[in-house]
Amino acid sequence: MKLAVAGTGYVGLVAGVCFAEVGHEVTCVDIDEKKVKLMESGVSPIYEEGLQELMEKNNATGRLHYTTDYAGAYRDADAIFIGVGTPEMPDGSANLSYIATVCRQIAESVEKDCLVVVKSTVPIGTNDKVEQFIQDFLVRDVKVEVASNPEFLAQGTAVRDTLHAARIIIGTESKEAESLLMKIYEPFNIPIVSVKRRSAEMIKYACNDFLALKISYMNDIANLCELVGADIEDVARAMSYDERIGSRFLNAGIGFGGSCFPKDTKALKYLARQHGYELKTIEACVEVNTRQKTRLFEKAKKRMITFEGLKVAVLGLTFKAGTDDLREAPSAENIQLLLEQGAQIYAYDPVGQERARKQFPEGDIGHGRMHYVESPEKALEGAAICFIFTEWPQIKEVEPAVYKSLMRVPLVYDGRNLYSLEGMKEAGVEYYSIGR
Repeated sequence: MKLAVAGTGYVGLVAGVCFAEVGHEVTCVDIDEKKVKLMESGVSPIYEEGLQELMEKNNATGRLHYTTDYAGAYRDADAIFIGVGTPEMPDGSANLSYIATVCRQIAESVEKDCLVVVKSTVPIGTNDKVEQFIQDFLVRDVKVEVASNPEFLAQGTAVRDTLHAARIIIGTESKEAESLLMKIYEPFNIPIVSVKRRSAEMIKYACNDFLALKISYMNDIANLCELVGADIEDVARAMSYDERIGSRFLNAGIGFGGSCFPKDTKALKYLARQHGYELKTIEACVEVNTRQKTRLFEKAKKRMITFEGLKVAVLGLTFKAGTDDLREAPSAENIQLLLEQGAQIYAYDPVGQERARKQFPEGDIGHGRMHYVESPEKALEGAAICFIFTEWPQIKEVEPAVYKSLMRVPLVYDGRNLYSLEGMKEAGVEYYSIGR
């Protein structure tokens, strides 16, 4: 089938590549010519395991194309998938301007009946507006239907999550739209849950916000564990045996980040308030996560007289391992606070440094100074304090004795609980983690 995908970020590019992998002819559309040329050469603009290999493979087969010519891509497509961003507005609502731009382009370009499929995360009711918006601006006498098809990929495992998903959600308002989407997804051989459009939109928020709630709940319990002398890892291990709870998303840490959970929790909170309803569980989730991100900094602040002029090692910049994404990463908030306090930061991350440099350029920032190094050991040499923000394997592999031997003061604040309390104590490291 001939498909077009609008947007080549995490959602659009991964979807387009995976559609090509199962046999569809796919054209990915982006406004950035430089990015398009990069993708044409087989290079992925995002760090995602397995993505570049699939791009190279499907570029070679001729099934996968990239262009800035949206009119050419949309003209005779059987289905057009919208995977552009819906960034968070200051009030927590979703910015739908990119969706509107694509809809206008589709309306002015399509020359045959087609299905427009919204993969982007959008507030409930948006697909209704998208359909009306396209009808308002249609240039030719063609039939255009709109369907909802939210994505459930996780950064770092996006390709696997798409090709081997637990289920595919489709939201349609006609048998024709449902049938076409079923046909598009048939080669994936994955269970399909077919519902109405508004239910599909809600399913996306309900799933993401439930997982965010689970994380915040465990972080809240972890904080209480510290106060009462319990160990959150023992608690989580015991909880994981309960089938009603499950074993995933039970790790306590310094809060969630990335492009989904922070935005989606705030968006659902905003949507509820717009309808005169208060989602107290989600509001608590947002509050707990905001507080959790700087918990280690607050602990360290009580321990230190000052950060002024001190060498501070920062291990891990991305919001989690397996991605180069720094959106809502706990590291960013903590780095900003440390720089304001005059710290000399030496930061290490195996893939996130390029993006971090855009936010925190190397050199003097405020009262502090930012440095980037090529190994955890370089960051630790002579450091008076170390913060661990990401669970990269390269950081996990650093032995406790290394902190003791390289640091001026072996003082470690670990937001990912990478080390055992006993191991760090035996190595002579003053060690603080979450919930233990």
